[in-house]
This record gives sequence, C-alpha cells and structure tokens, in this order.
Amino acid sequence: MNLDKYLKDKQMLVNGFLKGYIAQGKNGSCPRRLHKSMAYSLTAGGKRLRPILAIAGYEAAGGRAKNILPVASALELIHTYSLIHDDLPAMDNDALRRNKPTNHIVFGEAAAILAGDALLTDAFGMIAGANAKSEVLADIIKEVSYACGPQGMVGGQMVDIMLEGKKAKKSEIVYIHTHKTGAFIRASVRVGAIMAGTAKNKLQALTTYGENIGLAFQIVDDILDITGTDRELGKTAGADISRGKNTYPTVFGIDKSRKKAESLIENSIEALRGFDKKAEPLREIARYIISRRS
Repeated sequence: MNLDKYLKDKQMLVNGFLKGYIAQGKNGSCPRRLHKSMAYSLTAGGKRLRPILAIAGYEAAGGRAKNILPVASALELIHTYSLIHDDLPAMDNDALRRNKPTNHIVFGEAAAILAGDALLTDAFGMIAGANAKSEVLADIIKEVSYACGPQGMVGGQMVDIMLEGKKAKKSEIVYIHTHKTGAFIRASVRVGAIMAGTAKNKLQALTTYGENIGLAFQIVDDILDITGTDRELGKTAGADISRGKNTYPTVFGIDKSRKKAESLIENSIEALRGFDKKAEPLREIARYIISRRS
C-alpha cells in the first residue's frame, strides 16, 4: 500500500473536522484571545498520528473512517493540550514547537495554560457527541481518560519531572516511556477497536500492537533528540540532555535503544497476524515509526 497517500488522506479528514471545530468556536462565546491560542497550536501542523491510529484500528476491525472521525479528532485536541503544557516554563520550557514559537511565547503563560485546559475539556464533549451507542462512547471516554490521566500520560510526566537531573533506574525509564507516551498511543489504537465492537481476542491483539509501537515511538524520539536537527524535529534538538532528562539512549545507549525499537516494531507487526489486509495501514505505520526522521 501507499502509506504516504494513506497518511495524507487521513490527515485531510482530521484537519477538515478540526477546521469546523475551530470555526464553531470562533462564532461562539469563547473569548477571542483564548480561541486564537487554541487555534494556533491546533493548526500548527503535526502528523495527526493518534487520530490516524484510531482510524486505522477502526478500519482493521471493519469500520469506515468517517464514522469515527469525531472521536479520532478529539484525540488530537488532547495531544495538542499535552504539547502546550509540556512546553511551559514550569515543564520543559521550550521555545519552539513544529518550527513555530510555542504557545506561551506567543500568547503568554496564562493563555497557554487555559488553551490547554479548554482543548482537553472540549475533547470529551466531542467524543460524547459522536454517533455511537452511549455505552460504547462511555467505554471510549473511560479508555482515553485512563490513558491520559494520573495512571497514564500525566503520571509519566510527573515521574519524568521528578527524575530530572537524577540517574534513573532502567525500570523507571520504562515506566516514564510507557506512561508518558505509550499509554495514549495504545489507547488511540484501542479506541478504534472499541468503536467497532471488535472481538476480545482481536482487541487484545491491537492492544499488544499499540503497546509495542507506543514504546518504540518514544525510543525513536529519544534517539532523534540526539541525532536530529532543530529544523528536522520542529523543536530544539538536544533539549532532553540539556535539561538532565532520562532517555532511553542515556540509560541503555543508542545502539541498544535502536535494537530495542526494532524488536518492538517486529512484535507489533506479529501481533497483527490474525488480521487481513484491512490492517495493512497499521503494519505500515509501525514500519514508518522505526524509519522516521522527525
């Protein structure tokens, strides 16, 4: 299959939906500066990987992309909120994101914090308003809130901050990566399967796939922070090391990190052996993750 075309087509679907969301907010009672701050980060670019994984998981289970679009797009709102907050001075203190000044640099810290809060809140309203059975939407909300809350992404971020400037144990670096990044990526894949009402054995297979690519994605990200440039990454290269963050390469070395990521990708593809060609986008996305340069 042509992965580039698949990714572009799905990005267009998600971006089109998000454009409608932004337009609706502009015409509502949202304060103008808050709306501009939200729209600034939401339209700054990005791969739309998490929404695309939800769509691909849904398609692998027999669904059609347009039916899951509101749910998938909501994941991008959550991802954007997390990036806005990650970049804040109290967190990673980054000045560049997707080759643009970060939100708080443009709009100030207060507006950036509130923009993130607004996007996170709206995401759950967007999911709740999707066209699906109420019990399915409740399961999706539970899945996403668990993955992004204190037992998932936020918990991983907290441990990441706590260990800055300290030498982390191997188990601690795995915890950070599987929670800060991996939990949301796993949930993105699972959301598609839940929306499609897939069988338990296939849901488990997609869960295994999501867990493996989630950890691999962050390991590759760590490597690129060392080997990439500001322009390639769209953010400041080498920032993790300069802040004393614990990354896979700092704990395991670059070579072992690469081998670990490759092994995880192999495991993710193997997990899909019970799926037909409808899961080919998921297989190709896994291969893309290990080969990406940004």
